[in-house]
Amino acid sequence: MTETNTILADTHPMKSFLRTDRIPHIWCPGCGIGTTVNAFANAIKSCSIPLDKICVVSGIGCTGRVAGYVNLDSFHTTHGRAIPFATGLKLANPELEVFVISGDGDLFAIGGNHFIHAARRNININVICVNNFIYGMTGGQLAPTTPISAKTSTSPYGNSENPFNLPFLAESSGATFVARWTTYHVKQLTRAIIKALNKKGFSFIESISPCPTVYARKNRLGIGLDIMKFYKENSTVNNKANTREIGIDFQKEIVVGDFVDI
Repeated sequence: MTETNTILADTHPMKSFLRTDRIPHIWCPGCGIGTTVNAFANAIKSCSIPLDKICVVSGIGCTGRVAGYVNLDSFHTTHGRAIPFATGLKLANPELEVFVISGDGDLFAIGGNHFIHAARRNININVICVNNFIYGMTGGQLAPTTPISAKTSTSPYGNSENPFNLPFLAESSGATFVARWTTYHVKQLTRAIIKALNKKGFSFIESISPCPTVYARKNRLGIGLDIMKFYKENSTVNNKANTREIGIDFQKEIVVGDFVDI
């Protein structure tokens, strides 16, 4: 173990949740994945759930690396297949608290079919999607959540396809808890994860996250701090919002909140 990792292991308040031998991580400066993991760890800590009763499943991509950094039983699965793996874990051992933490491309492109049917069946698992609107790890391609007119490596003149409204998709598919927060809203995101932990049925949380290296650079949005300021100034909290009406429009506002709690 390096000197830096030794210091981290001795002083970091979340050291029990991290595989410190794998630090430093691969995430870029300004990325919101680490913030989401921090919210997740704080939620787990506050609920006092034994760590051997929690498992994390992820797919391929930047967010897919979460499974390798958390000091929990974890599964880094094939692309788009995190939810089927999680479903199998929950069916085999219903006492487990199963989390899927993955990205918008992994969960809603190749994995979109699995998301819909897990929500339809109301499988008792928790899905956290770190949505950065692009395939960050594999070349900056167009994702199912890329906003209209946004540029990616496969839409160099701007996206012309309507993106998914993820909370609406989750609710209409049958989820019992649905929330969306940005990585600026750390406390609210943490509380939403706690609610999901205490909820039976399929829970979905969207964590809107900066991708300074790929998405922001291609669309000239500045550095990570600039994006966080944008989230602060342009987010509107509305827990009673109709999910049909909260598609993300960066020219207007980002509606955040705990939208569905059945």
